[in-house]
Parts: sequence; C-alpha cells; structure tokens
Amino acid sequence: MKKIAFAAIAAAMFAACDNAPKFHVEGTIQNAADSTIVLEAAALDGIKTLKTAKLGADGHFQFSADAPANPEFYRLRIADNVINFSIDSTETLRFSASLPGMASNYQVSGSDNAQKIREIALAQQKLQRQVIDIERNQSLLPGDAADSIRALVEKYKENIKQKYIFQEPHKAYAYYAVCQSIADLAGTYQLFNPLTDRTDVKCYATVATAWDANWPDAERTIQICNTAIKGMENTAPPRQQQIQVDESKIHETGIINVELPDIEGNIRALSQLKGSVVMLDFTLYGAKQSAQRTRLMRQLYDKYHAQGFEIYQVSLDDDTHFWKFSCEKLPWICVHETDGTATSLYAVSSLPTFFIINRNNEIVKRSELVEDLEAEIKALL
Repeated sequence: MKKIAFAAIAAAMFAACDNAPKFHVEGTIQNAADSTIVLEAAALDGIKTLKTAKLGADGHFQFSADAPANPEFYRLRIADNVINFSIDSTETLRFSASLPGMASNYQVSGSDNAQKIREIALAQQKLQRQVIDIERNQSLLPGDAADSIRALVEKYKENIKQKYIFQEPHKAYAYYAVCQSIADLAGTYQLFNPLTDRTDVKCYATVATAWDANWPDAERTIQICNTAIKGMENTAPPRQQQIQVDESKIHETGIINVELPDIEGNIRALSQLKGSVVMLDFTLYGAKQSAQRTRLMRQLYDKYHAQGFEIYQVSLDDDTHFWKFSCEKLPWICVHETDGTATSLYAVSSLPTFFIINRNNEIVKRSELVEDLEAEIKALL
C-alpha cells in the first residue's frame, strides 16, 4: 500500500510539473540529416543544454520547455552553427534554415523579438566581416585602418541605438542589442561598453530603467542595472588628485620616469631610453587628425631612428582594443595610460602634447615651444 501511495504521489507531482506553462520551438533545417540539434538556454552564468534531437532526412525538429517568468534568451545549435532568440512566455516559434551557414541563413516567425534579434544578428555578422576585411588589408596604414574601423563601428552603433535600443527598451531585443560583441583578428570585444564609454552608459541605463519597471526582481534586470551604475562611476569626470613626486627619482634620471604597459602587457620605462633623443608623446588615436599625424611621425622615425631617435608614445584612448589595433604595426614604443598619473605628472591638459628629451634624459622643450620638430631632433642628434 505504501508503494502504491508513493507511486500515486510521484505521478501526481510529475503531472503537475508537466502541466507547467511551456514554450515551443519547431522547424526544419535543410541539408542536416543525421545532425544533432540542441536547444540551449543562454543564461547569465553560461550556456545550458535543455533538449537535443537527431534530425531525420526531412530535417524537422520540435522542442518544448518551461516558459520563463521574464524574457530570457535561448539558442538553437548544430555544431558551431548558432541561432539566438528570446522567449517571453508561452509563444511558439517556427524556424526554417539550412546548412551550412545556419546562423545567417534562417527565417523565424511567431515572435517580434525573435525577428528583431535576427535583424541585429545579421547586421552584426556583416559588421564583423567588414572589420576583418579592413584589418587584413595590408595596403592600409594602421592609422587609416583604425579610422576606418572606428567610423564603421560608430555608424553601426548609431543605427542600433535609434532602431533597436531607444525604440522599445523594455523589449528583449533591446537587451540583446546592448550586449553585442564581435570577434576580429585581435579577439572578442563589446560593441557597447559602458565601463569605458560614457555614451554607451546611456544605452545601458535606458534598457536598465525599462526592465526595472517591468521585471524588477529578474536576474537580468539586476545585472544590467548594476552594469549601468558601474559604468556611470567609471566614466564620471576624474577628480583632481594631488600627485606626490619622488624627487630623488627626478634627480637620478633627469626626468620624471613613466612606466606603462605596451600592447603585450610588458611594462616599458621611459628612463630605459637614456642615451637616445626621445619624443615623449601623449596622444589620442581616436582623434580626427591622428592618422595624418601618425604618418608624419613615421617619416621622422624612419629617417632618424638609426641615428638614435626614439618615440615613447602614451595613448589616452578609452577603448584599449582600439588602441592596440591602432599601434600594433608602429615601430616605436606604444604604451597606454591607466590611471592619469603620467598626464598629471607632465601637466598634460590637451592632446596631442609632446616633449623633446635629450640623450641625458633631460627635457629640452615642450610641444608649445617647438616651431620645427625635425630641426629640434637633428640638433640634438
């Protein structure tokens, strides 16, 4: 009797669970016979497998899973081919696609969010191809390539902002839009990065506010709200700091030494260039005239490097990926300012600003007093 009662209770519990609200995903994948298709949850803590199925000759599949309490994100995957979509409640989504290239060759119906995510995903894939094409173009100077990529990305982001983020920020596709990233030859990076770009903070804050009004207790709401707040803190105008300078170090080297990381993460010290004529340059690769200025510096470097001319260039760009790409092919020392100390020590208030340093590690002139840079370099060499 106890066994019968236990079995009855278990059956009742199973029936109750089975009656939970479901969402449904179905469709057909052409040219995919004998492939395994996987339904995955794209959770905040990682990808989780929900269901799998082996496709037959007709490529048809059908999945059901518990409906989420708030908008969530899911994936259909065959090997490395991935389709992203969102689910709000108990809707039924229908997909049609084909292999190879399922991620860019599919249609979806049954959800406006899924349609919009498809549009964003296809635009994102196009941007990624364009960026990689520019990076592989050996005929472009690094500065020109960087300017082209920056213009391309900014145009893309502006379109995404107006068409998908600000239109209906409470929708799942708006959340998906601000969390995009692309992979290029240097790795993967976020397109909207509120931790380094104050204009991107507005995008995150807009979506965070809308989600907080609709699903205040959802994990995704808490996560995006925290990210927006952290971005506001990180990108707030810097406070004035009193910098303490080690006078013994100044006496020893003749300059205020700077030690900053290069694109490989190696710490490069300005003082190590003693014995050379050095141009200590503070710059912003994202500035409008940066590419033209870089070409002029390259001409000077190629002309006088063999005689002992060196450049120690400090970037103040917020986007470290953009900085790394911009200077990866430059022959001189390129480092990145991390906390504002170097610019404060050298009282840099505008960009670009440079200093000419002689072979004894002594500052000879600041850029404002230099009328003919090449003449100054030749005189010290």
